[in-house]
Amino acid sequence: MNNPQVVDVLVIGAGPSGSAVAIDLVRRGLDVRIIDRSPHAFEGSRAKGVQPRSLEVLEDLGALDEVLAGGSTYPKLGIHAGPLAMPWKMFTHRDATPDVPYPNTWLIPQFRTDRALHARLSELGREIEFGRELTELTEDEDTVVAKVAGADGTEEIFARYVVGADGGSSAVRKQLGIGFVGTTHESDRMLIVDATVTGLARNRWHMWPGRGGKRIGACPLPGSDMFQWMISLGPDEEPPSDKDDILQRIHSHTRDRRIQLHDIHWTSVFRPNIRLAENYGRGRVYLVGDAAHVHTPAGAQGLNTGMQDGYNLGWKISQTLAGASAALLDTYEAERQPIAAGVLGLSTAKWGGIAKLDPSSMKRGKDEQQLALTYYGGPLAPADGMRTSTLRVGDRAPDAELLRADGTGTRLFDVCRGPHFTAIAYGAGAARDLAVLPWPTAGAQLKRLTVGARAADNLTLSDPENTLKDAYGLDGDTLVLIRPDGYIGHIATRDFLTTTRSAARAMTP
Repeated sequence: MNNPQVVDVLVIGAGPSGSAVAIDLVRRGLDVRIIDRSPHAFEGSRAKGVQPRSLEVLEDLGALDEVLAGGSTYPKLGIHAGPLAMPWKMFTHRDATPDVPYPNTWLIPQFRTDRALHARLSELGREIEFGRELTELTEDEDTVVAKVAGADGTEEIFARYVVGADGGSSAVRKQLGIGFVGTTHESDRMLIVDATVTGLARNRWHMWPGRGGKRIGACPLPGSDMFQWMISLGPDEEPPSDKDDILQRIHSHTRDRRIQLHDIHWTSVFRPNIRLAENYGRGRVYLVGDAAHVHTPAGAQGLNTGMQDGYNLGWKISQTLAGASAALLDTYEAERQPIAAGVLGLSTAKWGGIAKLDPSSMKRGKDEQQLALTYYGGPLAPADGMRTSTLRVGDRAPDAELLRADGTGTRLFDVCRGPHFTAIAYGAGAARDLAVLPWPTAGAQLKRLTVGARAADNLTLSDPENTLKDAYGLDGDTLVLIRPDGYIGHIATRDFLTTTRSAARAMTP
């Protein structure tokens, strides 16, 4: 083909990871196509927990309101032993604070999370191309060619970059020949069923333990009369497939014939896969989400880790297309692969403990919420850099409550929202240097924010309640550079101009 049309990025897979990266790329002005081999959007509840850090990501991407509207906080567990049900608080409910606006894990069926992301993509003028399956990938120095089969035949799509977000059986990963190291436990299977239910209280996530780790769980899905059922299967047990057989399996285990299933909306057989891709990309092709790592469902980590993969990758692709060094894209794997490895260990340990009814394995806390994840010590966050009393380079940038010059309030996250970098100058010396800090005209721009001192060219805010000062550990003049993905890109407590310019050089054209 002579002079084929070349898109900036082709995203393969329209689940939460692929949709998140597509939104981030489109809002940066890139030409993006997103395809999915399924004939329509996913319809099951599968990954139903959205962690506090992911809620922050969804807010920045513009999809949070619909996610909040479609879910709720988690109910207590109800652990059944004969006729008794013991309440168990799996999550400690926390109130929002100035630095953590969304402190609680959100219960929402995956199909609603997908719907919110797809609606946001549509607002941005992009529609998902369903029923289109990757058959071949080839690459030269400047372009990737994807052969895609659909109902209307085969098309060749030319793209500068490709993002594989096509799940644990990823065709993209297989085309690249990247190993997927780990285990699949064929004998530890669960039948997952979304069904309309009567005869069961909706104020509990019910669990009926059984011998040998066999158990049944039923979690109410918000905004519906459905529960997600999780039914342990024996090593050689044939999963029940119709409503009557599934109900008989539930009755025989729970001994509660008040429970009745009505409409079954979705079923799946789950096998714990614990795998990590040996590389997160090759050439101009990158992997995100389940294509790069698969987990047990314990702790609600997979969907969240995948969305945050895309959030890390999107701005780096955009900056590279704008002229930043290709070395910036190498930091994607360096930052995200260790995160996934740690999450794999966490979810695997929780899954094993749940089978033994270990109480600590049923508790959820800060490890699962992903607010403490850090890139400290990585290629963009050297361990020998400056720090404050609370933050290091590579840490999540906390929120804060600030005042504008006219006395109206604003959140720091409101200022940071969007595809730009944000620089915060705290104190007069940092403000003077921030005002003259050079910034490239290409790529993501810099929003300059001054707190505690006035500067002519900066957005000037005040911190009367010391929420920024406390969260950021500010003891004197400080300049903080926040990356587009909400992590600290640089901290300067001296030599503001020189050190910030040096740090920015690795992330900008």
